[in-house]
Amino acid sequence: MGFSTDSRARFNLAQVSVLLLEETSLGMSILVQILNGFGARKIYRCDTVEKAEKVVQETDLDLLIIDAMGRSGAGYDFVRWLRRSGIRPNCYVPVILTAAHTPASAIARARDCGAHILMAKPLTPRAMLDRIVWVARAGRRFVECDSYAGPDRRFKVSDLPAGVSVGRRRQDGVSVPG
Repeated sequence: MGFSTDSRARFNLAQVSVLLLEETSLGMSILVQILNGFGARKIYRCDTVEKAEKVVQETDLDLLIIDAMGRSGAGYDFVRWLRRSGIRPNCYVPVILTAAHTPASAIARARDCGAHILMAKPLTPRAMLDRIVWVARAGRRFVECDSYAGPDRRFKVSDLPAGVSVGRRRQDGVSVPG
């Protein structure tokens, strides 16, 4: 689904409310610049899980971009909390999880906490736009049961956004969505 550099398609996120959870100022700056480039103006910047939870409780959102938050994994826990919170419509909002390190265990954890996709850092504007459009168009069914709440974890490899490699990784032999 990648975008051709000579495409005349225009994407404007001016009406989209986005929550960013990123604990580093550099990471936050990069995300804000990327989203501003896509026209986003309603950006809620949170550097702690507590601030993000407060925004989720007070504001209707359209997209969440959440950092996994390193070894603590607080980003994964936040997504799990969000999916189980019952705060409508935010508990159903698309979530793009980002992480600097994406071994097989991180991919499984992102999938199991209810994120739509995991992106490996460093992020590029083109990759971010591909993932945002993919999440918006994918239309994956939402599943709620005793052990999981989030988008249906089953989807076809052909449905993945452009640039996502599928095949053996040197370290652990799994595909990397991000």
